[in-house]
Order: sequence, then C-alpha cells, then structure tokens
Amino acid sequence: MTLLLIDTALVIEKLILIAVIIFASLGIALYTTFAERKVAAILQDRPGPNRAGPFGLLQPFADGLKLIAKEEIIPSGANKWLFILGPGLAMTAALMTCAVIPWGDKVELFGRTIALQVADINIGFLYIFGVVSLGVYGVMIGGWASNNKFSLLAALRGASQAISYELAMGLSMIALLMMTGTLQLGEIVKQQTGPGHHWNVIYQPLGFLIFLVCAFAECNRTPFDLPEAENELNFGYHQEYSSMKLGFYLFSEYINMFISSAVMATLFFGGYDLPFFNPANHTPNFAATIGIITLMAKVVMFIFFFMWVRWTIPRFRYDQLMNLGWKSMIPLALVNMLVTAVVILMRH
Repeated sequence: MTLLLIDTALVIEKLILIAVIIFASLGIALYTTFAERKVAAILQDRPGPNRAGPFGLLQPFADGLKLIAKEEIIPSGANKWLFILGPGLAMTAALMTCAVIPWGDKVELFGRTIALQVADINIGFLYIFGVVSLGVYGVMIGGWASNNKFSLLAALRGASQAISYELAMGLSMIALLMMTGTLQLGEIVKQQTGPGHHWNVIYQPLGFLIFLVCAFAECNRTPFDLPEAENELNFGYHQEYSSMKLGFYLFSEYINMFISSAVMATLFFGGYDLPFFNPANHTPNFAATIGIITLMAKVVMFIFFFMWVRWTIPRFRYDQLMNLGWKSMIPLALVNMLVTAVVILMRH
C-alpha cells in the first residue's frame, strides 16, 4: 500500500511538471514571436508592434485570436486526415523534446524531493534525436497531403535538409559522448558543475559550432529556411494551411528554437550551472530557482542569436545548403571526432 501511494505521488508530480513545462513552452513560444518582431524592428530602425496593449505586449494574443478566428479551409484535392495530422505531429514532436531536459536541480515541496526533469533516461540525447526526426514527418505529411506542387517541393527540401544536417549533428555528439561517457542529460550537466565549471564548450568548441549550425538547419531558420522560402515557393510546405493548423506549424518552429537553445545550453554551457555560485551554501529551493533563471538566461541569449542571424544573413541557395551539409559539416564533424579520440587516448 505504501509503495502504491509513493508511485501515485510520483505520477502526480510528473503530470504537474509536464503541464508546467508544456504551458511554459507555449507561453515562451507565444512571446518569442513578439520578441522576433521587436528584434527585427530594432535591427531595421523602426518601432515594431506597439498598438495592442502597453508597449505592444498584447500583440501575441491578438495574433493568436486572429488565427483562431480565421476560417478553416481544407483544399478539395487534399487528403483530409493527413492534412490534419501534419501540423498536429509537428507540434507534438516539438513538445515531446522537453521531457529529458533538466530545467534545474531538485526542489523540496511538501516533504518530498522533486527533480525538475520529467525523465532522466540513460539515452536522453538519443531520445531527442528520435523525436526531432519525427518532426520531419509533420513537414512531409503536410506538404504531400496539401496536393499542391509548391508545398510538396518545400516538404522534399525540408526532409532532405533535415537528413543532411542530422548526420553532422549526430557525429558532433559522438565526440561529446567520448568525453562525457554518457547520453544522460542530467549526468552531462552534473559533470560540468562544481569547482572549475568545466563547460563542454571549452573542450568541444568545434563540436559546438557544428551543433549550432545544424540546429539552425533543423529549426528551418534563416539562412536554412529553404522549406519556407516565400519568394521561391509561394509560402512553403504550409501554403494551403489556415487558422490554427497554420498556427501549429508556426508555433512548432518557435518551440523547436526554444528547445534547441535549451539543449545547447545543457550540453555545452553547463545547463543550470552558474559560475561562482555554490548551491551547497544555500537552501535547495533557492539554489534550484537560481538554476532555472540561469538556464533561462542562456536560452534567451541563444534565441536572440537565432533572431539576429535571421535578420542579418541572406538565405542560401539550395545547392549551397546541401554542399555545406555534405562537403563541410560532415567532414568537419568526422575530423572533430577523430581528434577527440586521439586526445582521449593520449591522456590515458
């Protein structure tokens, strides 16, 4: 009976944590759209959205209501069920990646110690790779089910791009695996904390750069936004979508950007680790709060970098994109893996 009560309490804890993370991810994605428009305005020397609410802060809600209120249109030649499944799959895959990220250290509530991570599985990074790969199906299904040649071309571009850059990303992670000896994200963060704060970016700078470039490609962000090239393919793979189906596709991109930033902060920048701050000198709840704020600050910096690049660098041509993936990123990742292996062997 006691074991059953403990299991029930654990399930309730996890469900509450999942709900908090999902709603926080949606809220952050909502206001990331606003932040992107503001950053673009600053870079282009104009005010940006400033009508809805004080300083334009209600603009994301106005945009959301506009999407909800729009008419639902399904093209007569489309495959109805797959047309609906596409954006749902893209959104689900984007949200599922939140599960293995350690958002902070443990907290103590109601006499229980609660880990701020839904599942600290021993193949955490492999899980992220698998779920991110599912997101490609959302793009492909949406493009194919629309029965539109431009949507299909964009979906094929998206799938080719994802496959090309996932290889380089995976190879860059093999080098990190050699160093850490684990795929468990919680353990990777713990190895970077403590005296010295040995963040992995110090030992794997090339691996981080490769991962960063591949993250841009995986998120379909400029200069890798070929699947959404408006001036080439009318509107990309979601051309035939309207209302909240279109909203799901647009939101999933921003959630992917948020999660990619959190993954990079976790793997290479110590996650919730704050230099010159010793959690042992403070209460667990205060230390966990500082850790969450630290991780969010790192995530915000990466998101700003995503936006800065979008409004600064022009889009690649498709042949340039594929050449970069196959002829530059993959060879660089292989060289990085071999150099890491040699250094580890020499140290031992």
